[in-house]
Parts: sequence; structure tokens; C-alpha cells
Amino acid sequence: MQLKRLALIASLAAAAGLAACTTATPYQPLLEGSSGRGGYSDVRIEPGRYRVTFTGNSLTSRETVELYLAYRAAELTLANGYDTFTLVSRDTDRKTTTRIEPNPASLPYWRPYWRYYGPYGWRFYDPWMGGPFDRTPTEVSTIEKFTASAEIVLGKGPKRADDTDTFDARAVMENLRPRIQRPDDGRTKAKAGG
Repeated sequence: MQLKRLALIASLAAAAGLAACTTATPYQPLLEGSSGRGGYSDVRIEPGRYRVTFTGNSLTSRETVELYLAYRAAELTLANGYDTFTLVSRDTDRKTTTRIEPNPASLPYWRPYWRYYGPYGWRFYDPWMGGPFDRTPTEVSTIEKFTASAEIVLGKGPKRADDTDTFDARAVMENLRPRIQRPDDGRTKAKAGG
């Protein structure tokens, strides 16, 4: 019994440590089989036309996902020798998951359970099933993940001033670069002394 309790405490501590290190999805490519990490992906539909997608994790805001999508579209435009990109279609999907978990203060192999005498005789109370003494037996959390996608058409030359769906790729990259968070490759910690 003690061994189970120690194993549970150790696993909870490890999970808490991992949760503390979790951060929003950085600007990175979406790797095959790692959709939980998030990142960008793009598919060439035809010459000068791409479908670009950025998927964030549960800590990445909608605004960040959309900014990273625009940055990737600009980066892709310049990498292919073009100057502008036009958003033909765009969409941001929100995936919401609600989780109901037992109170984290309770251990999974032990839970309180009471018998009491009520107006209709002996009754049972289980906090996971609800009852008259029920205050907060469970923890409810909602998790949101955003995915932004767009179909873009690449163009050459300056953008027209009246075209609100076309963007100058160099200007987009210059304006968004300070807001782009890249994955830590270890060099930042080495410079900081950590």
C-alpha cells in the first residue's frame, strides 16, 4: 500500500514538473506525428498557390496562431521569389474540450464514502456521484486549441493600395518578426548562464 502511494506521489510530482515547463507553441514546422506540439505546414496546390496552416497547443492564443500563419505566408512568399501574397480564403478553427476530473486532493484508490440516516432511511453518499454534502467533488476545465489556415496566391511587384487582401511579404515579416517566438535551441540558456 505504501509503495502505491509513493508511486502515485512521484508520478504526480513528475506531471506537475512537466506542466510547469509547458509553453505556448513556438514558430516551428509541424513535424509528422507530433500534432500535439503544433507548428506550421504548407502544401503547394499549383505554381504560385499554397495552403498554409498553423496549429497551436492549448496555451497558444488565437491571435498568436493567426500572426504565425501570416508570418509563414510571408516567409513562403519570399522563399519562392515573390513579393506579395493574397489571401484567397482563410479560416480559424477552435477545438474545445471540457474535462471533468476528480478532485486532485483525493487519491485514486481511496475516496470518501459515507452512510447517513435521512428522512427515507439509510442513504449513501459518494462525492463522485454527488449528494447533500457535495461542495466541489470534481474539477472542470475547458481546453481550447486553435488552427488557422489560409489559401494564398503569390504575386510579383508592389501591392495595390486599395487591395486589402494582398500583403507585402517583406513588410509583414519586418512588422511581425519581434512577436515571433522560436523554439529554444539551447543557445539562449547557455548565454544566460542557465
